[in-house]
Amino acid sequence: VQLQASGGGLVQAGGSLRLSCAASGRTFSRQTVGWFRQAPGKEREFVATIRGSGGGGRSYYADSVKGRFTISRDNAKNTAFLVMNSLRPEDTAVYYCAADASIILSEVRQSRSYGNWGQGTLVTVSS
Repeated sequence: VQLQASGGGLVQAGGSLRLSCAASGRTFSRQTVGWFRQAPGKEREFVATIRGSGGGGRSYYADSVKGRFTISRDNAKNTAFLVMNSLRPEDTAVYYCAADASIILSEVRQSRSYGNWGQGTLVTVSS
């Protein structure tokens, strides 16, 4: 699976952005798709993930974004989305989408569980 993330940009605090993750291949519906982010000088961290058809399409979030971010997918278009509302300066980071078809539930928040990664898209939130 090849992934292409897009939709990043500059936004003021309190604003919104929608990130997209377009995937190639015919197995997208079975993939767990996750979003991770990496701020300057920090480690990559989990943001959100959505399970594939085998996992019932359930979604999971980091506590820091719960209630503000929403992950979704459109399997017909091989695309996943991350809608980010009420953005804060601390959300500034490069956002990466990742996918894998073989992740157990207990490992969905771990970046090492994902074998396929997109190139990242920069989100900058100004105060």
